[in-house]
Amino acid sequence: MPNAKVLEQKQQLVAELSEKLSKAVTGVIVDYKGTTVADDTALRKELRENGVDYFVVKNTLLARAIEGTQLEDMKSVLEGTTAIALSNEDYTAAARILYKFADEHENFNVKTGFLDGKVVDVETIKSLAKLPSREILLATVLGAFQAPIAAFARAVQAIVDKDGEAPAAEEAAD
Repeated sequence: MPNAKVLEQKQQLVAELSEKLSKAVTGVIVDYKGTTVADDTALRKELRENGVDYFVVKNTLLARAIEGTQLEDMKSVLEGTTAIALSNEDYTAAARILYKFADEHENFNVKTGFLDGKVVDVETIKSLAKLPSREILLATVLGAFQAPIAAFARAVQAIVDKDGEAPAAEEAAD
């Protein structure tokens, strides 16, 4: 049986993990077995650059952190090696980066995940991974909004150009 100090530390870790899970808009749980240190370092760097918090977690601590929450259904995959990627803002970043990494490394597998506090299956995470980043989606939407305005501006400019040429042609004829 652990002593009181160790037990207190574990309870604090569970509380911190629960808080991180509640703040995250999306999370992906993976099995990182067989990942080399170099590959793991590169993965962590890419995730960090995209605002994703990634860390290895003990299955028992994660199980305690999700106990009594909507994420409790994730307990069934908590065996073997477990790491979790959490994003507080970008819905697609963690899934996109981890699925790309899983495609390149056969031992690395996505176990499950959650989206807005609800557990989702692996296929949903895979679909999420295929979506473009938030910045690309915003650029696409802005482009769609800007297209009619740009077309209108070109039409007005064509009218101005046409009207501007007509008097000059009449003056040359006189």
